[in-house]
Amino acid sequence: MSTDTDRIRTLNDDLRKHLVGGAAVITAGIAELGSEAVERLVKTIAIFDGFCSATHPHSEHDFGVFDFDGTAVMFKIDYYDKSLTYHSPDAADPAVTERVITIMRADEYLPR
Repeated sequence: MSTDTDRIRTLNDDLRKHLVGGAAVITAGIAELGSEAVERLVKTIAIFDGFCSATHPHSEHDFGVFDFDGTAVMFKIDYYDKSLTYHSPDAADPAVTERVITIMRADEYLPR
């Protein structure tokens, strides 16, 4: 594994576990669950360890899917440039990268 991958994974874990080093977005479907559920969901994502090669081929800890109270939930971390317009030129470099974790119900993402 490369040093860049290690650095990206560490930065992603900081965002996922502590909500530092980026922004967090929830979808309307997650907001509908209510604030107490959202708080529990954020805590669940912080301790998530279900990374597998099928959904995690680059070992960056940037995606996860799991059952939350009977609802399939996903999180995804994306890497943008500082203007949040384009993809980051270097996801391992926080000086040029804005990380955004999006938390959504799987049915909001997957085709029906």
